[in-house]
Amino acid sequence: MGTLDGKVAIVSGSGRGIGREIALKLAAEGAKVVVNDLDAEPAKETVAAIEAAGGTAVSCVGSVTEEGFAERFVQTAVEEFDGLDIIVNNAGYTWDSVIQKMTDEQWDAIIDVHLKAPFRILRAAQPVIAAQVKKAKEAGEPIPCRKVVNISSMAGTGGNAGQANYSSAKAGITGLTKTIAKEWGRYNVTVNTVAFGFIKTRLTEASADGDSTIDIEGKKLKVGVNPNLLAAMEQMIPLGRAGTPTEAAGAVYLFCTPESDYVSAQTLICGGGFNI
Repeated sequence: MGTLDGKVAIVSGSGRGIGREIALKLAAEGAKVVVNDLDAEPAKETVAAIEAAGGTAVSCVGSVTEEGFAERFVQTAVEEFDGLDIIVNNAGYTWDSVIQKMTDEQWDAIIDVHLKAPFRILRAAQPVIAAQVKKAKEAGEPIPCRKVVNISSMAGTGGNAGQANYSSAKAGITGLTKTIAKEWGRYNVTVNTVAFGFIKTRLTEASADGDSTIDIEGKKLKVGVNPNLLAAMEQMIPLGRAGTPTEAAGAVYLFCTPESDYVSAQTLICGGGFNI
């Protein structure tokens, strides 16, 4: 018996990295998961990993910033698994510059993926959740506690040089979380945020001195962190190291469990004790 048996979850950006670990964790605890990635292959691999472990999952491939994607994402959960209980807004990437060099395209792209996309997914989910609650009330059944976990960053709680776009979007997630917590409390939905510190992923493990890039809808974006900064950060983290994607997923899972049913509108920092 898993703690999430019978639950249906959608996790954006779950083909790789932290998102993949979140999907694997929720599925391991019994949830049926809709996996999303920009590219088909990573999504397919996550679904296969879940199924190989005895879980249930389907994929919904596409960019979270696409017009109509949010509705398709939510409907996949409804059509495949007949419900929606957990929403994890995880998808995103970084595109850094100091403010005097940051273009409107950079600003808009990061705001769209980190703030507008979660807004659209939650907007698309509202009619589904409201209908589920109404049906339960009419049948005289208890209304289960549903969960929303929005992913932020310590860049959103304390700012980060070179990331005016990303920090602003992640700070905005806090406002979105607190607002939807107030709007959806009547549906017995908790809405919380997990803000990550230094977690080792493909975006942070590469050195800024190298030529590592990611492909986002045809755009080759350079990724990597200054190795001296990495070393300094690890010294400043009380636990003495960066976190792993599995540990990051564990923080998200905390907000999906029944034990957190009376916790809402909160931001949990998953940063090994480091704070800005």
